Amino acid sequence: MTTVEDAYTHCAQVTREQARNFYYGIRLLPPDKRSALCAVYALARIIDDIGDDTAQPAEAKLAGLAGVRTSLGDLSESTDPVYVAVADAARRYPIPLGAFDELLDGVEMDVTGREYVRFEDLVEYCRCVAGSVGRLCLGVFGSRPEPAAPTYADELGIALQQTNILRDIREDLGNGRVYLPKEELNRFGVELSVGEDGSLADPGGGLTALIRESAARARDWYARGLRLVPSLDRRSAACATAMSGIYRTLLNRIDEQPSRVFDRRLSLSGREKAVVAVRALTGAGR
Repeated sequence: MTTVEDAYTHCAQVTREQARNFYYGIRLLPPDKRSALCAVYALARIIDDIGDDTAQPAEAKLAGLAGVRTSLGDLSESTDPVYVAVADAARRYPIPLGAFDELLDGVEMDVTGREYVRFEDLVEYCRCVAGSVGRLCLGVFGSRPEPAAPTYADELGIALQQTNILRDIREDLGNGRVYLPKEELNRFGVELSVGEDGSLADPGGGLTALIRESAARARDWYARGLRLVPSLDRRSAACATAMSGIYRTLLNRIDEQPSRVFDRRLSLSGREKAVVAVRALTGAGR
């Protein structure tokens, strides 16, 4: 039988190993909140991994996601350490478990190959796969009375996902996924393709211009989402600021030189992430 303590230990290990960016923020939380957020991350990781499993056909992925929905329907029946930890965290904090259903909806969009024609279509996807995570985090953070706090958390998650999309254009294209809205690709005259050298082709500079416009828009979403920070306690604010700070730094680098994402997956060094986290803890990164 899995004990709650063992369940949280397992989730913490998953988070340390796989949350390359988020863990720098999560570690700033006090132990109880850190454990709860690791449980949230571990379940979100399970859902994402099902959707990203290239060895499985779509039918198997959809069946796997349906299985997660079933398990979420009665957490008390599961002996899986992740579900045990999530069940305990949900008893201790007002975690909106329904947000996991939204995350599942978003991953199903990936599995079924949904196309995004307008930016509004993309926002719907981002709200499912990332805004949901923002609201789950808020359930652990807690906040001072602020009716708009869930909206701010949602907007911050959407900002982070827009950054992910710009960073991963090449990788996503290789996996048969295009998140940049068709209307915008057409407006900039972009036909996404990879050249013989393995990098994204941009013969007329349209992709560079599209990335820069998208980066400016994402920056506006960060400004909206970061309105959440003043309603959080100091450690939770530091966590949220560190998470967003790492992605905002990535966004700034993409904006400065879009070609950085043409042939690689841009990332920050461990030292750079640690600096962002320290600045967040001192309040300098807000």
